[in-house]
Amino acid sequence: MGRFRMSRIGIEEFPVPGEGPYAIALGPDGALWYTLVRSGHIGRLAPGGSPESWPLDPDSGPTVIAAGPDGALWFTEYRAHRIGRITTDGVVTEFPLPTPECGPYGLAAGPDGAMWFTEIATDRVGRITESGDVTEFALPTSGAFPSAIAAGPDGALWFTMNQADAIGRITIDGEVTVHGLPTPAAGPVGIAAGPDDALWFVEIAAGQIGRITVQGEVTEFPLPDRAARPHAIVRGDDALWFTEWGGNRVGSITPGGAVETYQLPTPGSEPHGLVFGPDRALWTALELGKLARIDVRGVIR
Repeated sequence: MGRFRMSRIGIEEFPVPGEGPYAIALGPDGALWYTLVRSGHIGRLAPGGSPESWPLDPDSGPTVIAAGPDGALWFTEYRAHRIGRITTDGVVTEFPLPTPECGPYGLAAGPDGAMWFTEIATDRVGRITESGDVTEFALPTSGAFPSAIAAGPDGALWFTMNQADAIGRITIDGEVTVHGLPTPAAGPVGIAAGPDDALWFVEIAAGQIGRITVQGEVTEFPLPDRAARPHAIVRGDDALWFTEWGGNRVGSITPGGAVETYQLPTPGSEPHGLVFGPDRALWTALELGKLARIDVRGVIR
């Protein structure tokens, strides 16, 4: 089991127009791009600048956003059952998905030049090309609720299966392997490749951070606050960083399992997605209506 402590760190918050900042990504233009899940917008903030946004259908539910290999940003529209693409000039293209009511959620660039995504409601993982050609792969488990997805160090995509308490792996040819977790009712959500050639994920229901090797070996690290409801996770230089949606904190965990947590200034801010910005600060989307900048450069382990 890793050690943990709570620390202080420099945090600034920036209000943004629109409702419900949810996920955030670093664009090829050096700006932060984010989804506004409640108002149906895509937002952009260049550090030091003013926020701007582009409207989608108000009820489309844009959720996860990620930079694509084509120089654009891609995003899932959970309620509209589409995949969207926005250029750095703000030109939006939307692609309906073949399976009705599929609920696309997680999204990541794959090693094959395509974007890969999860379909929460229909137990599928999908692949979409730059031109909008979609292929869907059925999972072997029903009711799995596939959530976040990330490219692994082995050339495959790895994804969380929230209701199946498992981590899935899919090759670019569509071959799926499922690895069950030791903890029942763990509820894995966010997942990211770590600095140690393993995948790291959060267990929102169990209050733990998990690590899985490409061979499927799982290690779990309980958080100091088991009710913190960790949500998203991202790789840093020497650690993984995560949000605690229920604890109103961000935290870090080293490959050795040492955990530190940092309280956010505004109570009930609901931190979700997070990313390292062009300024090497950690940025997180607060569903309360802000983006938070966390200066992690002074953190000493």
